[in-house]
Amino acid sequence: MKFIYTTAIRKIRAMTARKKIIQGGSSAGKTFAILPILIDKAIKEEGLAISVVSESIPHLRRGALRDFKKIMQATGRWNAGQFNKSLLTYTFMNGSFIEFFSANEESTQRGARRQILFVNECNNILFDSYHALAIRTEKEIFLDFNPANEFWAHTEVLQEEGSELLILTYKDNEGLPANVLEEFEEAQRKAANGSAYWKNWCRVYVDGLIGSLQGVIYEDFETVPTIPHQAQYIGMGLDFGYTNPAAAVALWEMDGQPYFDEVFYLAGLNNKEIARKIKDYAAKHKLNITTLNVVCDSAEPKSIAEIDADGVDAMGISKKEVYYSIQLMQQQTFFITEESTNVLKEVRAYKWEESRDGTKKEKPVKVNDHAMDAMRYINETHYDGRYSGNYTVSVL
Repeated sequence: MKFIYTTAIRKIRAMTARKKIIQGGSSAGKTFAILPILIDKAIKEEGLAISVVSESIPHLRRGALRDFKKIMQATGRWNAGQFNKSLLTYTFMNGSFIEFFSANEESTQRGARRQILFVNECNNILFDSYHALAIRTEKEIFLDFNPANEFWAHTEVLQEEGSELLILTYKDNEGLPANVLEEFEEAQRKAANGSAYWKNWCRVYVDGLIGSLQGVIYEDFETVPTIPHQAQYIGMGLDFGYTNPAAAVALWEMDGQPYFDEVFYLAGLNNKEIARKIKDYAAKHKLNITTLNVVCDSAEPKSIAEIDADGVDAMGISKKEVYYSIQLMQQQTFFITEESTNVLKEVRAYKWEESRDGTKKEKPVKVNDHAMDAMRYINETHYDGRYSGNYTVSVL
């Protein structure tokens, strides 16, 4: 990887306030701009304590921590011996360090002070968690997020003295590959054709402006650190993909309530590799692969047959209307593990399609819904028929 000094880095370096609120669209390079600035500060000042915080450790491992390592390697600074894998802390030769931890860890929120705080995708954590960290930060605070809706960074922090807002877009990131630029252009064409969904999407993820979460399909869900020990494995939903990610989501149940856990979410997998990923999950949780109850997209009979022939208990779902399947999901609170970062990303943006006049249709927008489809497959298979009476959820 070649390190590129982007416009985003230059703009953030020019900010002078103690609380730096960096709002931006998708691929604006917010995290990739903040991290090299923090690295530079750590190298130049002895004994500096810097905390990088996000909603969960899995989120950090797949995001900010991974980016930190890439940047350190690209600039010739990475030394594996200086990184503590248990504490997720990198210590520099001058005694400065950058630590990575979850905002959900009560002890870390109330613990030692630091000089600099960076809360990555801060819209995914509670204001109380942020505040507990902020009051123990002596110098600078960096907050970054996609502005899907207005939240405490706008209503609380930005109203405080010593706060500054910067809005970035993909145009501030000169390191973007051509295929990402093409996706943005396609989204803008859809928005220009009158789609309310794509207008809002472009407002948030292209222009970096505050959007609206109206029309989000699933609101009654909670995150949990892991699958509860007492939970019983029910089955797994599988949505095939190759250019787009293939997604598998496991359903567990405790006290009649569903718990979802991401098995994998990867592009470029052939069917043998998919079967191997499923077997790895079964081995990790000590499950019998011949009774895994893997419910797949029935539009892929050849793929289902190949996975089944590889020893994985797989079958196609007998599909009903998508709206009916979504209503089943909406019948009760469900839980998603913190490890399921791609599932969480999709569920927070899963919306109803809208007509040009803003009327919501009885079908979801078909974009970034691979994990959502996998969840629906196994949920419908297990819970169909359990709920009697009327379905009162309406999109009208």
